[in-house]
Amino acid sequence: MAIPKLADRLSRLPLCCTAALAVLAGPAFAEPLSFDAALAIALSETPALRAEAAQLNAARQAVIPAGALPDPRLALGLNNVPIDGANRLSLDSEPMTMQTVGVMQAFPNMAKRGARVDAARGRVAMSEAQTRITRLTVLRETAVAWIARDAVERQLARIDVLDSENRLFDAAVRARIAGGKGSALEVVAPRQEGAMIDSRRDDLTARRQQAIAALKRWVGPRAAAPLTGTSPDWPIIRSALEHALHGHPELAIFDPRGRVLDAEVAEARADKKPDWALELAYQKRGAQFGDMATVQVSFDLPVFVANRQDPKIAAKLAERAGLDAEREAVLREHAAMLESDFAEYQRLVSAVKRQRDVLLPLAGEKVELAMASWRGGKGELVDLVMARRERIDVELMAIALEGERQQMAARLHYAYSEPTLSGEK
Repeated sequence: MAIPKLADRLSRLPLCCTAALAVLAGPAFAEPLSFDAALAIALSETPALRAEAAQLNAARQAVIPAGALPDPRLALGLNNVPIDGANRLSLDSEPMTMQTVGVMQAFPNMAKRGARVDAARGRVAMSEAQTRITRLTVLRETAVAWIARDAVERQLARIDVLDSENRLFDAAVRARIAGGKGSALEVVAPRQEGAMIDSRRDDLTARRQQAIAALKRWVGPRAAAPLTGTSPDWPIIRSALEHALHGHPELAIFDPRGRVLDAEVAEARADKKPDWALELAYQKRGAQFGDMATVQVSFDLPVFVANRQDPKIAAKLAERAGLDAEREAVLREHAAMLESDFAEYQRLVSAVKRQRDVLLPLAGEKVELAMASWRGGKGELVDLVMARRERIDVELMAIALEGERQQMAARLHYAYSEPTLSGEK
C-alpha cells in the first residue's frame, strides 16, 4: 500500500484508534502528555530558557571583576644609553646608563569602582528579570498550545459520536423506505450528512496537526503524544489582575534597567575625580656605579570637564529620563491590553454559558421535534437534516468557545502572576 494512501486512511480513524496507534508508534509517545507535564518539559527543554540561563551566568561572572583594580603594568627599558663616541652602545661605561625594571599600578577612584560594581549587579538583576519574562512566555504559550490541541481533539471525539449517530440515522431512513414510507430520494440525505461530517473531520484533523506543530515548539517530539487530563480552571478576577499590573514582568525589568543607568551616571560623575597610579622601578647601572630606585605617583587631571565629563553625564541623564518615559508608555500599553483581554474573556464566558445553557438544548430539542414529525409522516426529511446540521454546528462551537475561554484565561493568568506547577497555586 502506498504511504500517502495509508496516511490518509489513518487520518480518518476514530480518535481513540489514532491515540492507540500513537502509543504503539514508539517510546517517545509511550506516556500521555498532561498539562503540567507539558509545562515542565517546556521549562526544562526550551532553548530560549537555556539561552537566558547562559546570559544570567555571564552577568554574574561579570560582577566579580567589576570593582577590581586594573592589572599592574610591567615596564622594561634601557635608559641613557650613549649612541656615539668611544662608549657608543655601552651599558657599563656611563654612570647614567641603566637597565630598568618597573611595575606600575593604576588606582581608579573609589566612586568609579563602586559605580561599576553597581552597574554589574544591575545587569544581573536585568538578566534575572528577562529570564522571568521568558519563563512566563514559555508557560503561557505552552498552555495555550496544549489547550488548543485539547479543544480540537474534543471536537474530533464529538465528530466520531456524530458519525455513529449518522449510521443509525441511515439505517432508520432505509428501514422507513423499506416499510413503504417516504421517498427513495431520502436515502441520499444520510450519505450527504456523512460526507459533511467527513469534511469536518478533515478540517479538524488538519487543525490538530497544526496544534501539534505549535506545541512541538515548546515540548519537542512529546507534542505528538496523546493528551491526558484537563487544564486548570484559573480564577480570573479583575481586581486581582489590576493589582498585579504594576508587577508585570515587562514592567518589572525597568527597575534594574534604572539601576544600571543610575550607576552609569555615577560613574560618569566620578570621572571628574582624579585617578592616580603608583610606579616602582629598579635601575641597574654598571658594576662601578651604584644601582638606583624610582618611586613615582601620577594623577589624572580632569581640567576640561565642560567638553569631556559633563556631556557624558548629560547623555546618561537623558537616557534615564527616556527610560522613565518608556516605562510609562509600557504601563499604559499593558493597562489597555488588560482592559481589552478581560473584556474578551467576559465575552467568552457569556458565549460559553449561552452556548451550553441555551443554544445547545434548543438545537437538541429541534432535532427531536423534527425527528418525531418526520417519523409521524408530517415533516420533511430536509427539515430533520437541517436540524441535525445545526446541532452539529452548535456542539462544535460550544467546544471551540470553551477552548478560546481557557486560552484567554491562560494568557491572563500567566501574564499577571508568578505560577508554579502542580496545581498552579
